[in-house]
Amino acid sequence: MDEPIRDTRTLVIQLRDRIADLIRDENLQPGDKLPTEAQLTARFKISRPALREALKLLEQDDIIYVEHGRGRFISAISAVQVVRPITVFESVTDMARHYGYKPHNKVLSISEETPDATIAQQLRLGASERVIRIERLRLENDTPIMYCLDYVPRSIVPARLYDIDWSGSLLSLLEQHRQRPRMSAAAVTAVMLPGDVVERNDLRDFGPALLITETCFNAVGIPVIYAIDYHRGSHFSFSLVRK
Repeated sequence: MDEPIRDTRTLVIQLRDRIADLIRDENLQPGDKLPTEAQLTARFKISRPALREALKLLEQDDIIYVEHGRGRFISAISAVQVVRPITVFESVTDMARHYGYKPHNKVLSISEETPDATIAQQLRLGASERVIRIERLRLENDTPIMYCLDYVPRSIVPARLYDIDWSGSLLSLLEQHRQRPRMSAAAVTAVMLPGDVVERNDLRDFGPALLITETCFNAVGIPVIYAIDYHRGSHFSFSLVRK
């Protein structure tokens, strides 16, 4: 029998993930019927309202679908296995760890500046507002695997720049200011590193890169990071599901 659910995620998110695990572990196929609400509440020792919220999340993700009067069924998309979907929002460090890397950050520069038009638009900044620009390399051992530029509204982090350890997690830093990103809008292109970056940082062997430009939003939809990340093409690949 399954043990009571205990971890740091919200109860409904925990339960959603446990039901998704059940679908996989019991090899349920598209069109198969999901166990009833009574069976699931008994299995996971959870209340019926919490269960229904978790089932709604699975329905929103198209993992299951409802036929009124008949029950809930496994959808076709549940059969699609995507190892690292690009639609998942996560920190750059966590993403790299999923690839088996143990990256460390090398801070190349930190500055406060007036944003250009693109950055100001992405971060919804007024004419007089400024940004913090963080330039870093992510290295696996001594090999650069990512070149990253992050722009954060100066108003979010009022401390002096050189009093902050910028080699750590930017998401954790923003969480200290109650501005942790929860979602993002991103675009992906295949490029080479800019020539000045290559020369300045001796990255001639970096090769083709997957450039992800990403605007990250906090829980209430306010943009808090504009990120420009070059992922070394020989070290990363991304997947997606189309529906």
